[in-house]
Amino acid sequence: MSDVITDDTTTAARTNWSGNVTYAASRLAEPTTVAELQQLVASTPRLTALGSRHSFNTIADTDAVQVTLTGLPPELEIDTDRRVARVAAGMTHAQVAAGLEARGWALANLASLPHISVAGAVATGTHGSGVGNASLAQFVVGFEIVRASGDVEVVDASGALDAHRVALGALGVVVAVHLAVEPSYRVAQTVHTGLGWDVVDERFESIMSAGYSVSMFTGFTDDGIRQVWTKRREGRDDAVVDLAALGAVAGAEPIHPVPGSETAGVTEQGGVLGPWNERLPHFRSSFTPSAGEEIQAEYLLPAEHAVPAIQAMRTIGDQIADVLFVSELRRIAADDAWLAPSSGRDSVAFHFTFRRDAEAVERALPLIEGVLAPFDPRPHWGKVSAASPERLHEAYPQLGEFAALARDLDPSGRFRNGFLDRVLG
Repeated sequence: MSDVITDDTTTAARTNWSGNVTYAASRLAEPTTVAELQQLVASTPRLTALGSRHSFNTIADTDAVQVTLTGLPPELEIDTDRRVARVAAGMTHAQVAAGLEARGWALANLASLPHISVAGAVATGTHGSGVGNASLAQFVVGFEIVRASGDVEVVDASGALDAHRVALGALGVVVAVHLAVEPSYRVAQTVHTGLGWDVVDERFESIMSAGYSVSMFTGFTDDGIRQVWTKRREGRDDAVVDLAALGAVAGAEPIHPVPGSETAGVTEQGGVLGPWNERLPHFRSSFTPSAGEEIQAEYLLPAEHAVPAIQAMRTIGDQIADVLFVSELRRIAADDAWLAPSSGRDSVAFHFTFRRDAEAVERALPLIEGVLAPFDPRPHWGKVSAASPERLHEAYPQLGEFAALARDLDPSGRFRNGFLDRVLG
């Protein structure tokens, strides 16, 4: 076996990107071919795939071997007849999007930051925004995955695709993802500030529908919605809401969603049309996304609960203000993945970017989850949460069925770690 095994203990290699999780893995494996990865999997009693380290919990941690796919060739192949791109799992969305755009193709949506790996984003149910846009996993039409035996299996629509779309790393190591693509398009992004709560109470859904992708940023305090980011796709006739007429002010200069952060890192604003991959994310791939040293949590609720849930959160805005940088509200269309936070229901996402103060965040989470509890929230798999395994099984109706599938495909627990042991039992 020629894969590289390291015991690198540098901070950059042994923590997640924001530094709130220190990995306990004994070794980091870096295969350079799929064959090497197959041999590694077959010969290693326990291992966990490590993506781009953008998860804020221990989903990618292990006390055994971590394996990174960044050493595999960054292959991107496009079947123009089927409109499907085959993407090496270790590539980031920034790499994939640039390669697609260069050949005149596009993905239907992107997350707010393009730095994340394709496989990792899919495995955790990551999403962008837009009332008509489902999670990134919904656009997966196939996987190539190394099973516990070391064999490579192709999973597509003829198999258990919906079970694999958000698989938490429990079913094998994904080496390639097949993504639905479409012809390239252009997007213009505008930012408005200062939208009052009364407008949100009356017009939330119409504002969130007034663009291809729309996000609101707030602290749930008396200053209302601090920013509205509207991304409009060229050639579409989405309804237009005049935010200025509702009291908001169009940004004259670039604005960062996190107060005090460097605006050079945000994608171009001001209504200037540009390639989809340079407008749909909030952040440029060449800069540190968001605040950097932070902790994130997120909960997806049925879309019809958006306004009452916002009103409920406003009752604790002052109590979490000291630890909260900003909260982002997004809309996501329903999808079919068993474990997607938006599975089976149009959803509204309540995303929280906290200061990197683990104790303060630990105190805030039960408060937030208690306020959101009446609205059936589903925690994002890659972010922090206080939810018990019992609560997760309530929130995700097919989690028990998924756990049974994981046991069937990996009877020896080769891909298990502490996170999966806790969640799946």
